[in-house]
Amino acid sequence: MTYKEAIEKINSLLVFGSKPGLERVRELVERAGSPQKKLRFIHVAGTNGKGSVCAMLSSVLRCAGYKTGLFISPYVLEFRERFQINGEMIPEETLAEIVDKLFPIVEQMKNEGKIITEFELVLAVGLEWYAQENCDVVVLETGLGGRFDATNIIDTPLASVIMSISLDHTAILGDTYEKIAFEKCGIIKPGGITILYGDQPEGVREVVEKAANEKNNRLMIADKNSVRKIDVSLDGTRFVFSSDCFNKGTELEFKIPFIGEHQIKNAAAALYTISALRDNGMNIPTSKVAEGLKNAVFPARMEVFGKAPVIILDGAHNPGGTHALSAAISELLHDKHIIGIAGMLADKDVKGALAELVPLFDRIITVTPDNPRAMQASELSQIVSSFGVSSQAEDDYKTAFEKAMSYTDSNGAIVVFGSLYLASDMRRVITSYFENN
Repeated sequence: MTYKEAIEKINSLLVFGSKPGLERVRELVERAGSPQKKLRFIHVAGTNGKGSVCAMLSSVLRCAGYKTGLFISPYVLEFRERFQINGEMIPEETLAEIVDKLFPIVEQMKNEGKIITEFELVLAVGLEWYAQENCDVVVLETGLGGRFDATNIIDTPLASVIMSISLDHTAILGDTYEKIAFEKCGIIKPGGITILYGDQPEGVREVVEKAANEKNNRLMIADKNSVRKIDVSLDGTRFVFSSDCFNKGTELEFKIPFIGEHQIKNAAAALYTISALRDNGMNIPTSKVAEGLKNAVFPARMEVFGKAPVIILDGAHNPGGTHALSAAISELLHDKHIIGIAGMLADKDVKGALAELVPLFDRIITVTPDNPRAMQASELSQIVSSFGVSSQAEDDYKTAFEKAMSYTDSNGAIVVFGSLYLASDMRRVITSYFENN
């Protein structure tokens, strides 16, 4: 099987199963030899901040000398980005070999009336690779929710991390913070350690405390007051961290390459998680923590491509994400003429996500993400205009970016935001533009 054939096999599967549950994916990995039983995990759930904290944790663990797997969803650069070991994506030939091994099991189960979804097979591929490569630890990001997410087939992890809770995927996860938090708490396993992102909406902490208590977990709240910003710039964020759980409360200065005050709170969650891992016997020196945080990589999350004009790409697509982007724009770009390029999925709370963000722009060009659930650019343009901001719809990304460049100058800014499906394609457009100009 070639790499192209393997991707076609994966893409041929349903996105969602006929009913929620872990029975199918558990049977799939059991038939494949239960590779997850050979691995140790850090399991990360939440609405916003999952990817950032996974990037920080995997970078720190790698710097500390651990062979570290990383499983993320969705991808931005290319499909193989979902699976990484020590920062390197799975080789094409390896992915093809693993799919060649697993797909007959998928077909056999289909004949038995057990339909495996795309994400379930993707997870099985990752687990098989991490086990083959004898990873010391795998940083495992949930896909959707937690309780019924395919990643939840693992046993008690080294740490369960619950990041910021926001109203997203409400049709599946529930329409209140408490209901969504309950679903995310499904990753909490008996006798483990749970780390909770510290700045949560009202009601979330109580739900997590109850779940942690019921599962006999030690609960660590990543106190938002344990971090203090030094400065934020287009080059990253410097902050001070102090907590009794980490270096006995000594103040430590760290730098992360990510922009925004919310990223300091994400870093606090990573640091509390590292403290928990140390308590579990892992050797993670503070010098390696600093090195890992400084060198973490996470594409399309307030990613800076230029400074004259400033060009930022961000996958902000729900109210929590756009709130964080709004805060960063207000802090860093408040004196600039700002052009936006936006594309959203129709099943999101688009008006709620845009209410705070749109007024910060002088003009927004809308596009249609390459996804069946996409909101049409013309409809998104009308929503933007309803906030009193000039807007126009464009048919393709290249034209949209070229027009954005024509509307600005070296003192201005372009901010591309919305669905991560948009971010993936726009990243290539931006990179190509500067390679050819």
